[in-house]
Amino acid sequence: MSKESLAINGGKPVRERPFPARFMLDEAEKSAVMALFDAALNSGNAFGYNGPPEQEYERKFAEYLGGGFADGVNSGTNAVFVSLAALDLEPFSEVIVPPITDPGGVMPVVYIGCVPVVADAAPGSYNTSAEQIAPLINERTRAILVAHIAGEPVDMDPIMELAKQHNLYVVEDCAQAHGSLYKGRKCGTIGHIAAFSTMFGKHHCTGGQGGIVFTKDEKLHFEGRRAADRGKPFGLVGAAGNVRAALNCNLNDLSATIGIVQLDKLQGIVQRRRAVGERIRKALADHPLIRVSKQVPDTQSSYWFLRMTMDLEKCSVTKQEFCRALSMEGIPLNPEYRHIPCEQPWFKEQKVFGKSGFPWQCSDYKGDRNPVFKVDNAIQAALTGFNIGINESWIESDADDTIRAILKVADAYGKTEKAK
Repeated sequence: MSKESLAINGGKPVRERPFPARFMLDEAEKSAVMALFDAALNSGNAFGYNGPPEQEYERKFAEYLGGGFADGVNSGTNAVFVSLAALDLEPFSEVIVPPITDPGGVMPVVYIGCVPVVADAAPGSYNTSAEQIAPLINERTRAILVAHIAGEPVDMDPIMELAKQHNLYVVEDCAQAHGSLYKGRKCGTIGHIAAFSTMFGKHHCTGGQGGIVFTKDEKLHFEGRRAADRGKPFGLVGAAGNVRAALNCNLNDLSATIGIVQLDKLQGIVQRRRAVGERIRKALADHPLIRVSKQVPDTQSSYWFLRMTMDLEKCSVTKQEFCRALSMEGIPLNPEYRHIPCEQPWFKEQKVFGKSGFPWQCSDYKGDRNPVFKVDNAIQAALTGFNIGINESWIESDADDTIRAILKVADAYGKTEKAK
């Protein structure tokens, strides 16, 4: 393939029509919501929260994960917050956090008065591993927060064994991993407690924003419910009044009504995303320049996005130039996913509570007040990788167009043996 045939150089793009939208919501959600409104109009009472719709949504979600306890909250960030608050950690405890994640996946740590310690990624991954976590554990460590980024499961068994050895909690952030499987088990069922985001962009949603906390541990469930609703005495027999200081992180019955319908679609959504991702993975499996990134063995991604890895030594242009050319072929992509917590201004400047530097700078904290974290693997993964946005509305021809575009650009920009 000549470089002149590339769309970026004036050639005909592989894909000229837009890729399909998700069409995530349809008449089923609309009908359910209208029925909720009709009931409110007929009764004269507005719908609220913790009512029958929310209870049904929580029950169905727990059933989806094989049984346990679920509590709807109002965002994925607050699902992480509530999951951590449920652990009732002492102030200045250290929580090991992911190397690459949404800021909302780490910020809750400091809002429960604890200190985030950033683990590096496993080589070739956005996700961490037990090997990266182990050296960070010390007498102040109380919990490990892992995130299954892009729907790719973290290698959980070694982490759970490490946690058991050191008597640590494990919190799973499954915001991007609805339906992902680790050795046949759904992500979110392996750690002690899990947080899911149900905002409009995730595999299933409860409307614009939302989240859900899941655990198999009844004690943690009720601790979480108290943390999510201003310390109300859920699960405490004979208790009166608000038993702890906490925020209002409640979901609501309108959002839950949408979520109930969405849960019926979730398995199909995951299956269709997986079919697209695996089709592209198989087509590029032996390509010397570019491939779908490696995943932990015996896992199945739910493909919130398609994570790609390049061998830049075999490419005649930079990754940014490669991505621009691929984008011009009509492929939706994000050229870099460098969401590394310790690189963010709020983290480096310790900007949480005014100018105090709390919790790092408090005299009661005995750890490093100005930590520097080694995240070389995470940086390398971001520098050599990019993400392709796929969704469950894609069909085989959409996947095939993506494959053709990738091969077209790779053929034009790949270094040949002669060129070497």
